[in-house]
Amino acid sequence: MKITSKILYVGVTSVLMLVASCSKDPKSTGLEYMPDMYRSPSYEVYTSNPNFQDSLTMQAPVKGTIPRNYTFFNYPSSNEGYEAASRDVKNPLPLTEENVTEGKRQYEIYCVHCHGASGQGDGSIVAIGKFPPPPSYSNGNSSRGGAMRDLTDGKIFHTISYGINLMGAHASQINPEDRWRIVMYIHQLQNDNKPLTSTTTTTTDSTKVKP
Repeated sequence: MKITSKILYVGVTSVLMLVASCSKDPKSTGLEYMPDMYRSPSYEVYTSNPNFQDSLTMQAPVKGTIPRNYTFFNYPSSNEGYEAASRDVKNPLPLTEENVTEGKRQYEIYCVHCHGASGQGDGSIVAIGKFPPPPSYSNGNSSRGGAMRDLTDGKIFHTISYGINLMGAHASQINPEDRWRIVMYIHQLQNDNKPLTSTTTTTTDSTKVKP
């Protein structure tokens, strides 16, 4: 008898809750029971947050942690690091049409506004006089010495990563693989935008790759 009473009580309660949650108004959401069980409050990235001691929603990564699949570029942001990268580093990605095409796409996102579509230093912000033109990849000279046409894999990757002169660092914006793809496309611009082959790319000792 007690079990029957409990079942009846649960049944009646469920029906009442169901009826109370319904409404003839199609715009009404009805009543919600225990909404915190499935609707967790969210905080905007830069707003204060009472759940942390520093009251910040966006927390810094734990000291010493690195992103998954992160690859180190173990060369300092200096002329010495630039020259060392030139000696030691070769593009670890295979030279394929897909990689060069993606390198062009990335170049057109991050580089074209200064360096220009054909790498002649005539990008849109140069054309309106906002910045002086960077040297042409095919016939200009580097501010660090030597012809732009002769820039190696390591030198280009180092410059994209750390920046130089008015060019800012792009390591935080472009992942290493896409930087290497941009390097491939820049080699094509150095070669007057002719399609690359394995004989036209700059090569170094592949046993010393440090991407």
